[in-house]
Amino acid sequence: MHVIDADSTTPIVRDLTYKIDEDRCTLRWLWPEGVQAVYIQRAPADGQEQETPSPSSLKLYTKNEYKANNGYHERIDEIGRLAYTVYATLTIDEGTALVRQPDGRNRIFISTGKARIYYSIRQSSGWFKRYKTVQIQVTTEVPLAKDVLCYVKKQGGHPVNKEDGTVYPFVESFVAGKTVLPVIEIGKDDYIRLFFTDGRHYGQVYELIPE
Repeated sequence: MHVIDADSTTPIVRDLTYKIDEDRCTLRWLWPEGVQAVYIQRAPADGQEQETPSPSSLKLYTKNEYKANNGYHERIDEIGRLAYTVYATLTIDEGTALVRQPDGRNRIFISTGKARIYYSIRQSSGWFKRYKTVQIQVTTEVPLAKDVLCYVKKQGGHPVNKEDGTVYPFVESFVAGKTVLPVIEIGKDDYIRLFFTDGRHYGQVYELIPE
């Protein structure tokens, strides 16, 4: 698959929009003159546009199909943010080429709602012990990479944000459903709370709920 960058003479996709109705997403755009087919790529929103998109990630869609269906329709069966990129196609000497648009007007981000992450922290200690044991339980609607969450330990009170104490990463990713982590030992006056590693970014995709 060949990829060329758009210039002032290259046909480009414009006015890309989307609409979500329950679990159905509809894309519409202004077709460039002379282009009879495009390739559509769907990917996680936090990924970068690839220099050369993988053929397996692309779906061919013709102008006739677009007219017959009044747009491009796709069922959404996941929660979070997605990116759709619509590539105009050209015929060159080497075959079919995709038009990559540096202006980004052929790429759109959609949100299908936030995935919920529930967590609980159970602790126990004896009267005369200097330490207490803590066990974290995480229940998530979708799989999570290990770098989405972290836990923060603070002495003398509960941490109020990620910077309010010592930050500890998780060493393994979370599967969808319930995960009970191994027991850890902390000081008797220490407290733990979970936070996003990047609240601005992950807060758009997930909702973190203490139980």
